[in-house]
Amino acid sequence: MVVEQVDRTVVTQEPTVGAGQETVRTSSQRTTRTGPGASELTRRVIVLVFGLIQLVIGARIVLLLLNARPASDLVAGILNVSQVFVGPFEGILRTDSLHAAGSTLDVTAIVALIGWTIVELVVIWAVGIFRREPA
Repeated sequence: MVVEQVDRTVVTQEPTVGAGQETVRTSSQRTTRTGPGASELTRRVIVLVFGLIQLVIGARIVLLLLNARPASDLVAGILNVSQVFVGPFEGILRTDSLHAAGSTLDVTAIVALIGWTIVELVVIWAVGIFRREPA
């Protein structure tokens, strides 16, 4: 969003008798304020929200791969919060996770990460439809 304010002052003095001189003084002041428009601000909020969702899902993948202790409050909190976002994608594939030596590769979380990224792109595209460019 660009807001411009232009103030101009023009002072003209008529020539004095006998002197034959004319004085013209012009002063201009331009104030420009720029900032994001409503659609850009909406896009930024959308990117932030989906970025947080992707961060939580990514943390889930890493914690399960590293065989983190679910008894820890932090690990349990991340796993519980991420389950809300991974839940809609459970059952898409025949295998939800792969296990090896205590580590778990949560395939459903990877599918959820891809799915939420696609949803984010669609929402950003939809918001972009309503964006107005200056003429």
